[in-house]
Amino acid sequence: ITLSEEQIANAVSNWNKTWESRQKLKKTSKPVIPVPNERNILITSALPYVNNVPHLGNIIGCVLSADVFARYCRFRSYNTLFISGTDEYGTATETKALEEGLTPQQICDKYFALHSEVYNWFNISFDHFGRTTSDEQIKVVQEIFLNCHKNGYTSTSAMDQLLCENCNRFLADRFVEGTCPGCKYEDARGDQCEGCGHLINAVDLINPRCKLCQSSPVVKQSLQLFLELPKVQERLKKWVEKTCDGWSTISRVITKAWLKEGLKPRCITRDLKWGVPVPLEGFEGKVFYVWFDAPIGYMSMTKSYSEEWLRWWKPSSNAKVTLYQFMAKDNVPFHSIMFPATLFAAGGDYTLLNHLMATEYLNYENGKFSKSRGVGVFGNDAKDTGIPSDIFRFYLLYIRPESQDTNFSWADLAMKNNTELLNNLGNFILRSLSFAEKFLNSEVPPIVLENEEKKLLGYISLELKGYISSLEKGHLRDGIKYILNISRHGNHYMQSLKAWVLIKGDEKDKKRAASGIGLLCNVVCLISSLLQPYMPTVVDTIAKQINVSVDSFTISEHFQPYLKPGHKIGKPLPLFTKIEQRTVDELKAKYAGKQKSLSPDPVTVNNTNSKPVSNSSIGDAAVAITTLEEAVTKQGELVRSMKAAGKSKDELKPMIATLLDLKKQLSVLKGEEVNSVSNEKPSKSSTKSQGSGKKKKEKK
Repeated sequence: ITLSEEQIANAVSNWNKTWESRQKLKKTSKPVIPVPNERNILITSALPYVNNVPHLGNIIGCVLSADVFARYCRFRSYNTLFISGTDEYGTATETKALEEGLTPQQICDKYFALHSEVYNWFNISFDHFGRTTSDEQIKVVQEIFLNCHKNGYTSTSAMDQLLCENCNRFLADRFVEGTCPGCKYEDARGDQCEGCGHLINAVDLINPRCKLCQSSPVVKQSLQLFLELPKVQERLKKWVEKTCDGWSTISRVITKAWLKEGLKPRCITRDLKWGVPVPLEGFEGKVFYVWFDAPIGYMSMTKSYSEEWLRWWKPSSNAKVTLYQFMAKDNVPFHSIMFPATLFAAGGDYTLLNHLMATEYLNYENGKFSKSRGVGVFGNDAKDTGIPSDIFRFYLLYIRPESQDTNFSWADLAMKNNTELLNNLGNFILRSLSFAEKFLNSEVPPIVLENEEKKLLGYISLELKGYISSLEKGHLRDGIKYILNISRHGNHYMQSLKAWVLIKGDEKDKKRAASGIGLLCNVVCLISSLLQPYMPTVVDTIAKQINVSVDSFTISEHFQPYLKPGHKIGKPLPLFTKIEQRTVDELKAKYAGKQKSLSPDPVTVNNTNSKPVSNSSIGDAAVAITTLEEAVTKQGELVRSMKAAGKSKDELKPMIATLLDLKKQLSVLKGEEVNSVSNEKPSKSSTKSQGSGKKKKEKK
């Protein structure tokens, strides 16, 4: 990059501003409440379900991404509240309770503790981590429902349900499995197919079977309540068009596909015992379906956090709230369609999401995470690896699946640790502080800027601008790359300065060396500020070595001095250690389980309108070819329609990658050359095997 004179001059001007003008970290009182005329940021991560321990894909898709953004906002002095918790009602809890011989409440208590322990180890900085099994949840859900009912947005209808005569009970969605009527995936759940991602009704399953006893259920009718989604469709459509520019690409694509297909009344009650009771005469013994009550959990958890919770969810005109919601793509419809529709129906000026930050899926060593088969690293395994949580945080953010599925690899984790952290970042920080200790008696000198120093400020200012721009948009992965670029600029300057030579020269050379070392120490402070959202424990260590408070590491628009002349630094020590190949081999073997690589198998289509193809569901090659040809045609039509609609390259990229992958699969089945399936040049991403990597994660 060639810097202009203006860019260098601006960087120098900002550096030379008075010490008093430097932005200070604003102290936030507790509980955090919206403040008039300030940026009030409400952040949620999709509520993890309590029927299992989260794996690394679950963690990066929801809580870790939200945590990085929340930490960034706090270090920008935004008034920030980060809310999440466990989703505890529904059939999955009842199923797990039956499997483990416990009550639903005991299951919830057990897994709430496990989730809390995992997130504590990963250093997730919730302001409040709550539960949906709370009195506040019952009150808020029932109040919102009654408002929807009063406003005429509910209806009743006799609904066909599956009754297991052997168990003598209606089978709610999670108690029944069968073949998906759309993609023919043989192990589809009664609420959502894990093959194609479509929401389905249990009675539509082909060859349904009771999950408890494996017998075939019969169809019976039961009176249920429905939310009249068609009544809010036009309002919802206008709201989406107005708001979705701040959403991730996959969020926009999924939401618009739902709206284009047209919304239908959606059942919101179930014949269950474990859930929020329906407060309506004639519906005793029924509870709300979990997709209806779970998103309301964000509100009830805010209520559990503060009595002034409505200031977040019904804010005043002079203390507006911006809502960011983080999740994996399977949860998008529940947040972009169902939850806003519910709030529209309830009436009242509720806070609606502004930024929907959905990720694709994270695979494990080119396969799926599987607790039952012992495949992949789950939250409670991570601490047993001996690798610090900050290394996991760094790597998961480095490979965050922002625009396409990505893959966790032990070999790649080791390489990123050894090159980016140990050799680049860690080496720069250790050498900079060690020079100050060795040559300057650990004291920061006055800094005089010459041409090379001014250029360094110019380069750093460009990277800082890119970092802030990326994180403001929720592009967390790019933020790491800007940090590493600053470190590279620092290393390059250090090598060209040769302070270890200058310090042995005349007085002029010594001052030049000292000035350069002082500047490098300030660059270390800047890097620490930008790194804090990603690696908070490492930054705590750096702060001790520099002998400053972490609170001094603010993230401001411009690079200004952090350290006054005369400041004494502490003892520099290495921040990172090398991960050896034998460790990689051991960890890969330990968490391989009965892994079956997804590489030779067809990919799952990353689009709600497309059908997946798997060897278990297509039977023979002839059927496979036919099914793939249909999927290619449908995906091709989607890409062409998006191009005709003038969609951006970012929006088209994942859809085209999916099309290329489907064509590649079809070519393999037909015995053709893979490279001949398309005239388009495959991207790097399209040449990688994309397993479905779906998180066995619920239904928000």
